[in-house]
Amino acid sequence: MVIQIQDLTVAYHRKPVLWDIDLSIPEGQLIAVVGPNGAGKSTTLKAISGLLKTEDGEVTDGAIEYQGRHIHHERAANIAKWGIVQVIEGRRVFEHLTVEENLKVGAHLRKTGSVKDGLQLVYHYFPRLLQKRNEIAGFVSGGEQQMTVVGRALMTEPKLVLLDEPSMGLA
Repeated sequence: MVIQIQDLTVAYHRKPVLWDIDLSIPEGQLIAVVGPNGAGKSTTLKAISGLLKTEDGEVTDGAIEYQGRHIHHERAANIAKWGIVQVIEGRRVFEHLTVEENLKVGAHLRKTGSVKDGLQLVYHYFPRLLQKRNEIAGFVSGGEQQMTVVGRALMTEPKLVLLDEPSMGLA
């Protein structure tokens, strides 16, 4: 298993909001967490990626294990270095940078291959971004912004990509 979650409890501002979560993510598999608003999907992803602390959240019980390592109290930066990257909902581009500059921001975590190799991969998956690479990211369409943030995540050479609401706001 790439990720193993057991008996996870998460609290915001010391108040439990999510409890008794068990989830296994096998290597090479696509997993969807589905549920209504407020069910804990985003919270679960933030617990895995270490982003709970940005909202005064914390894992208060249970465990998250990634490749044999307990990560539920690790810093988000360390988790990203180990290969877990989260695309947060809301198309968070760096608005004043070009599309290609946004993509290159993700390259700082690359361990193999060149930035050029990473860009070629992203442009293969998202050919529209090749056409838009020199445009300011804040002025491209919502769909192109979403492609940009997913492409930026791919530039990190991730082992696990967590997509939170990847189709939100798209036609």
